[in-house]
Amino acid sequence: MAPVKRIKLGSQGLEVSAQGLGCMGMSAFYGPPKPEPEMIALIHHAINSGITFLDTSDVYGPHTNEILLGKVQYFSLFPYFLALKEGMRERVELATKFGIIFADGKMEIHGDPAYVRAACEASLKRLDVDCIDLYYQHRIDSKVPIEVTIGELKKLVEEGKIKYIGLSEASASTIRRAHAIHPITAVQLEWSLWSRDVEEEIVPTYRELGIGIVAYSPLGQGFFSSGAKLLENISTDDVRRVHFPRLQPENLDHNKMLFDLVNEMAAKKGCTTSQLALAWVHHQGDDVCPIPGTTKIGNFNENIKALSVKLTPEEMTELEFIAAADAVKGDRYISGVTTYKNSETPPLSSWKAS
Repeated sequence: MAPVKRIKLGSQGLEVSAQGLGCMGMSAFYGPPKPEPEMIALIHHAINSGITFLDTSDVYGPHTNEILLGKVQYFSLFPYFLALKEGMRERVELATKFGIIFADGKMEIHGDPAYVRAACEASLKRLDVDCIDLYYQHRIDSKVPIEVTIGELKKLVEEGKIKYIGLSEASASTIRRAHAIHPITAVQLEWSLWSRDVEEEIVPTYRELGIGIVAYSPLGQGFFSSGAKLLENISTDDVRRVHFPRLQPENLDHNKMLFDLVNEMAAKKGCTTSQLALAWVHHQGDDVCPIPGTTKIGNFNENIKALSVKLTPEEMTELEFIAAADAVKGDRYISGVTTYKNSETPPLSSWKAS
């Protein structure tokens, strides 16, 4: 297999592998936590395959996914034996996030300066690093002006605790305001063949400002790996069973038609459906890095082959016709989950610190 190419995210100097590894499912949300030695072996396999951009968050677990990544540098390829892996930290680009807390079954979002700083210090400790490469605000706090949150992140950059600032699910307006305070290196958003609503306004704004794009869920929460059979293969406590409308019975039969059409095209192309779906994201530009997640080395090996799938302009047009903006039935999330469409924050003049 050809070496994994490197791409630049943003204009501040961050360089990452052209495809990343989303680590959430190893520890949270997609069923019970997976065996730690197996996950450490998977992460080492990814790094040694050239996939060095690792994505986590303090809310994954919570906290346990960051702790898992913190242990990676102390394990050899034989994860049952402790052995300091010199140079492991230098080989990876580590991204984590702050801002979401689950309390009493409800999601709270925080972006006030004291919380930002405390969250960063805690993540540094769990990850066992001196500096985080890319630090995202996971969701935008509608109570705190984005200028206030970015102001504190800017201080963390100046103190050497983080290298680059990112945002997740941020609107075009919020990004412009944030970028005016300190350059935003990358924005994470959901972008796939069944989540294309970012293309009209969000993506053009990021590109105008020179901000890199990290595409999470590029396989539609696993839908483009197995289609409707996804629900047969996931555990009963997997959040996708209840929190993702597109996978619910009232929408799934309709959305299965999209999978079937992409699957037919993949068969003609000589690749898997997931490889074709990932390749489509890669072909959006060299400023886009998809971060498919997995907990199995076999699935990882399949995903990395998407980097070698070449699509002609005609094939891109066909895929985009199949996956038109209105082709998918159902919202991305259950109502009440904050996304870039409702992530505006109050003006600075109206904010008072509590």
